[in-house]
Amino acid sequence: MLCPEGDFSSLLLPFEHAGRGIHLRCVPLESLAAEITDRTALVAFSLVQSATGEVADSPAVAAAAARHGARTLCDATQAVGWMPVDASMFDALICHAYKWLCAPRGVAFCALSPSFAASMRPVFAGWYSGEDPWSSCYGHDAMLATCARRIDVSPAWQAFVGAEPALAAFADTDPAAVYSHVVELATAFRERMGLSLPQRPSAIVTWADPDGCDLARLSAAGIIASGRAGPARVAFHVFNDLSDVERAVAAFRE
Repeated sequence: MLCPEGDFSSLLLPFEHAGRGIHLRCVPLESLAAEITDRTALVAFSLVQSATGEVADSPAVAAAAARHGARTLCDATQAVGWMPVDASMFDALICHAYKWLCAPRGVAFCALSPSFAASMRPVFAGWYSGEDPWSSCYGHDAMLATCARRIDVSPAWQAFVGAEPALAAFADTDPAAVYSHVVELATAFRERMGLSLPQRPSAIVTWADPDGCDLARLSAAGIIASGRAGPARVAFHVFNDLSDVERAVAAFRE
């Protein structure tokens, strides 16, 4: 299994501790596509890195995986909601909705290619995995769903009640317009702060902050920011505008 160095642990640790002879090999994100070989069974990576905001070269990764017969698992949690994402590029795409989709915690999604779905064992199968869930509540001989729901589990009911309006709001927006808006704000912040532009645009901006002073300045100015794996981190979304960029920059001048 191949993955980027320093990717989000919730993506990597299940494989690290699964046993069954799985060998996890970590390489720099920029080398991910080039490191795929005929011995690679699965490439697992975040489309957008949580700690740095780096955007993976997903077309190159998908193409290299296809050439070598490897499966792809893409975590789009830090992408879906601000960045247009084509799930059909990957064998599996997973996404937790509490980040950029602004849904309650407990709502996550998985999209599978038909061939990958057919090869997966539904080891957590339950009543909700049935072709007709309300007819699959009892006994051991229920027919499982023919779609990806055969690997599903019972939903977190209350969380999905809150997620429905959030998801509807994003479904009604123009993904290209959202992408343009957030990237414009992130770029404006980078330029005002003298930070270099990334190879692929991102709504997430990070920079070195070894002593945490920059994060403290932002927090003191009432700006919600975070520290991830050392660097300071700000992210721009649909509810931000240029005035938020100016407020963040002003926190450093003061």
